[in-house]
Amino acid sequence: MKDYEIIVVDSNNLTINQITNKNIVKISSKKGRATQMNEGAKVATSSILVFLHCDTILPDGAFELIYQTLDDKIVAGAFDLSFDSDDKIITYIAKIASYRSRITRLPYGDQTIFIKKDIFFEVGGYTDMPLMEDVNLMQKLKKHNYKIKILRQKIITSSRKLEENGPIKNSIKNFFLVSLYYIGFDIYKLAKYY
Repeated sequence: MKDYEIIVVDSNNLTINQITNKNIVKISSKKGRATQMNEGAKVATSSILVFLHCDTILPDGAFELIYQTLDDKIVAGAFDLSFDSDDKIITYIAKIASYRSRITRLPYGDQTIFIKKDIFFEVGGYTDMPLMEDVNLMQKLKKHNYKIKILRQKIITSSRKLEENGPIKNSIKNFFLVSLYYIGFDIYKLAKYY
């Protein structure tokens, strides 16, 4: 197993200050997922970046899988999606999302995107935008003809948002937001409906 480092970036110093492990790099940044992930990437010393949401759990052996996946051809990837819920509708949503990302090669951030650091900076990192920064990054990679692989191993992410808003309502809303993004609708207007 290769070495790795943990970098936590947040706009809330209260959160950052609660981390007592001295081996974790803590960075305070202005708000915005894209901005925060870019700030973390700048200080990372590894040749591979893994963007893990705070409410997501990696599968066993995740780092070894990532190292084995990235090679001369594959520069980025993500895991299959699952939620911490036994609800049949939520489980079905996760399966649909996994199929979608396999077909389109456009994983979402909650699937834990990983990427070679040099390629990440070559394509400009995450574009500073209020949402869809994950999709945008994958689009930039595809535009440069870089290969993206979706691993069959599943991450487990929180189903809180789905449960709070209703899984079907949430999925329909996300489908329309992504569709409007693809056809060029103003991202800042879309963010108001997110």
